[in-house]
Amino acid sequence: MALINSDYSGPEKILEKKKDFLMPCSYHFYKNPPQLVKGKGATLFDSKGKEYTDFFAGVSVMSCGHCNDLINKRVMDQLQTLQHTTSIYLTQPVVDLAEQLASVLPGNLRRSFFCNSGSEANEGAMLLARVYTGKKEFIALDGSLHGRTFLSSGANGIPMWRTDPFCDEVPVHFASSSEDVKKIMEEKGDRIAALLVEPIQGNGGIRPLPSDFFTSLRPMMKEKKILLICDEIQTGFARTGKMFAIEHYGVQPDILTGAKALGNGFPIGFFASTDAIASTFTKPSASTLGGNPVSCQAGLGVLEFIRKENLIEQARIKGEQLKKGLLEISRDCPFLGEPRGFGLMLGLPVSSYQDMDGAERCDLILEEMKDRGFLIGKNGLGRDVLAFQPPLVISSEMISLMLENLKKTVRK
Repeated sequence: MALINSDYSGPEKILEKKKDFLMPCSYHFYKNPPQLVKGKGATLFDSKGKEYTDFFAGVSVMSCGHCNDLINKRVMDQLQTLQHTTSIYLTQPVVDLAEQLASVLPGNLRRSFFCNSGSEANEGAMLLARVYTGKKEFIALDGSLHGRTFLSSGANGIPMWRTDPFCDEVPVHFASSSEDVKKIMEEKGDRIAALLVEPIQGNGGIRPLPSDFFTSLRPMMKEKKILLICDEIQTGFARTGKMFAIEHYGVQPDILTGAKALGNGFPIGFFASTDAIASTFTKPSASTLGGNPVSCQAGLGVLEFIRKENLIEQARIKGEQLKKGLLEISRDCPFLGEPRGFGLMLGLPVSSYQDMDGAERCDLILEEMKDRGFLIGKNGLGRDVLAFQPPLVISSEMISLMLENLKKTVRK
């Protein structure tokens, strides 16, 4: 597909501007990154017309595919009528989206508050937990990532993402196992408002929590009146073969947060809870752009598309294909571990081998796969895990072709 356009700056010029005008904390994948200019479905194109199959979906954002016709029509229609009012005025998209969310959220979660991002959603969830319980401290897990705001960043269990020099002043206790959580609850339960967890740690290396993690903790949490906040920012909306990843564990959270895939590229976040917990959040609050009618129309389109295309089942089926293929490749490769995760959220660990550490080899694999036309992510505490989180509309043929190229790449 010819996409050459004289208006495109080209990746070299973009890198120059990035160095001149963006803060140095902004980083990018690849030594020579392409300038991406167009997307459709699970395919991206750069400024030179090269085609890439997207296996990262903007970190689990573009689950319904790039430039989704159904979602974009809703958005364009809304743009032509009303773009913004702020949450102190009533519009229909925000209440319709809240109603639709209530129909798919697990258990008795049915009341939502909308914001702009996952960080804000987790910050709001932690505030709600404090308001409801009257307690101010939290438990989070090592390897977790919950946001960039002050309170949410204090709950990050990944050192590279704890950049605020005052993060240690945030009252968060970290645990590495359910036994650690129990010990903290036993000693400090009268001060703990909530346990904040990702059912599958995303940036921590796509690590699902043990199958009995929640059931082993729930009795003590109820005894100590400690809430469960489930962070579904990366895992929500069909990504794992369930609408929400917590459904794999058979427990109901007290508060659930979401963002990313709900907007399919448009900024939106939310936290949701039960009638009883939400009823305590009475002091006036607002969000200037939260519940924006344009973003809410995108969210309504996402939920409609998930139902229409049966993306939950698609993620499960295609995830099985991808996991099986990754397992076959890893068994024949001395520096690859077994794939882990659910649905189309899978991680493949890369270990040190023959004087090259895992992170360096992971980068080499990413570079080679990019040159072959496949964009894969990376994460993990050591940045040594290949991340496969493609749009859920990806075809089985695309998965097979990527696996063929990955096999050739790791054999080089």
